[in-house]
Amino acid sequence: QARLVESGGGLVQSGDSLKLSCRTSGVTFSTVAMGWYRKALGKERELVAAFTMSGTRNYADSVKGRFNVSRDVARDSVFLQMNNVGPEDTAVYYCNAAGYADREENFRWLELWGQGTLVAVSS
Repeated sequence: QARLVESGGGLVQSGDSLKLSCRTSGVTFSTVAMGWYRKALGKERELVAAFTMSGTRNYADSVKGRFNVSRDVARDSVFLQMNNVGPEDTAVYYCNAAGYADREENFRWLELWGQGTLVAVSS
């Protein structure tokens, strides 16, 4: 069964750093857009940082200069390095993958969401 497996969340203090990881399980993509979204209490889910299928990186204005998204293409994995976090970064972070599976899956379109990992930042 195709799914995304996330890790790396937790409780940190303002100014700290942490890294989120997300790997694909049960499917291999031939081409995929992968990235991170977050949902804070009382707010809608928003894009944090992501790779497009062509490899372009997009960031929310609120995290530019502090967060860095990277990926391991061979392993269909994506990472989010979060530096100098603040209370405004407190949210559940979700990994997302959307793209075409490989030949074994007949190149079918898939969109997957991770289970979410909580990042809580204390001031």
